[in-house]
Amino acid sequence: MKRYTIIAANWKMHLRADEARQLADAIAVCRPPEHTRIILAPPFVYLYEMVQRTASHPHIHISAQNCSQFSQGAYTGEVAAFMLQSIGCKYVIIGHSERRKYFGETDAIVYEKMLRAIENDLTPILCCGEPLDVRQQNQHREYVFHQLQNTLFHLDERQLTDIILAYEPIWAIGTGIAASTEQIQEMHHFIRQSIAEHYGSAIAQQCYILYGGSVKPQNATEILSLEDVDGALVGGASLQADSFCAIVRASAAHRKD
Repeated sequence: MKRYTIIAANWKMHLRADEARQLADAIAVCRPPEHTRIILAPPFVYLYEMVQRTASHPHIHISAQNCSQFSQGAYTGEVAAFMLQSIGCKYVIIGHSERRKYFGETDAIVYEKMLRAIENDLTPILCCGEPLDVRQQNQHREYVFHQLQNTLFHLDERQLTDIILAYEPIWAIGTGIAASTEQIQEMHHFIRQSIAEHYGSAIAQQCYILYGGSVKPQNATEILSLEDVDGALVGGASLQADSFCAIVRASAAHRKD
């Protein structure tokens, strides 16, 4: 099957309301290659406005950065998956390394959040990836496999095809240490092969695996040309329209067949 390319922007906890509007408008006029889909993940307070603001741009979809593991109830400050779906969100980032590191999200919590998203017709962007000490000990494959085993591999085949994976080597994010293209392709291939071992090669070839390790205009073409890379989850470079649109244009580098 042909897999399109996904370029997702994670704005994290940045931007004033006026800045978010200006950025969204600038990205909206950046026409992607035919096979590319753009996903914007603004902070919660801007979600509804961003859904409305991009409604006339079918190549842009809106994602939340997180959702609650609870369906609903007395959980002050939490946002339920059904709420995101009700305002027009299509995606939600689940298990980002910053959520795991700063907010203590375990694989068990990540799994519950993923289920809530699927139950409410949201596509989870499920993050996985290893810290520096694990990479230095050459245990990165085992570490990521364990994450997948505790979350992704609990799903059936139908549910699995509704998931987008994002591999984010934590050691290469904001550290000044760059992952080589060989390291990136190796891990993306490993993830796809791990899925194939559990669900078969046909299912594995349907899965989207994004790279989320400091993607910039300078390295986007090289990264997006890799065989098992289906796009990028972009952080800092997504906060400037020029740099993000350059990454979007770089998605023309490789067409997955």
